[in-house]
Amino acid sequence: MTSSAVLDALRSLDTPTVCNALEVVAPRRRGHGYTVDPLVCARPDLPPIVGFARTARIRAQHPNTADPKQARRASVGYYEYLASGEGPTITVIQDLDDGARGYGAFWGEVNSNIHRGLGCLGVITDGSIRDLDDVAEGFQLLAGRIGPSHAFVHVVDYGGPVTVAGMAVSDGDLIHADQHGAVVVPADVADQVEAAADLIARRERVIIDAAKQPDFDFDKLRAAWGEAAEIH
Repeated sequence: MTSSAVLDALRSLDTPTVCNALEVVAPRRRGHGYTVDPLVCARPDLPPIVGFARTARIRAQHPNTADPKQARRASVGYYEYLASGEGPTITVIQDLDDGARGYGAFWGEVNSNIHRGLGCLGVITDGSIRDLDDVAEGFQLLAGRIGPSHAFVHVVDYGGPVTVAGMAVSDGDLIHADQHGAVVVPADVADQVEAAADLIARRERVIIDAAKQPDFDFDKLRAAWGEAAEIH
């Protein structure tokens, strides 16, 4: 179980900084584990969110063809699943309408308030979002697009692996997200991210401070690189 202190430390960092730190503490993750496709951030002014993934897959382009009882079980079961387990949570939803992702929005005023009330901090989806002025206070949304209608949107399944914007996510993964996108933080290195981020920041500060000087030139850049490399 990830401690509240580790979660607080992660919240103090933006997502690019977390990605930088993961390159140090989990170099095998340098090329994957984060969103790579563009996402719309509905609330870029909100601070980063950190939580444990709840996953689901949806469709919206056509009516649900499942047996009505089965469809109801999937819908109700999703919310029961959302409310279970370790929190806070972040919902990661993959839209299965290939070629028409975002045809209908699962997200708006009602669903954002339900999710917020059940301890969910936000959503990451390659589908669409709507009702932007009426979304639950403090709830973050990263989505493939903005749209006006929910069409025939319905939950296909939940709790399994999903891939959203190039980021593969499993149930319970630790997620960090902000206006830049999202990244999965491996549980075994989560407590090392803050220190790695601090080391990177101290090294970068030497170079940035040098670059801001009026007499900055390549020789001073090379000297700053050397000074930064000596910081441990």
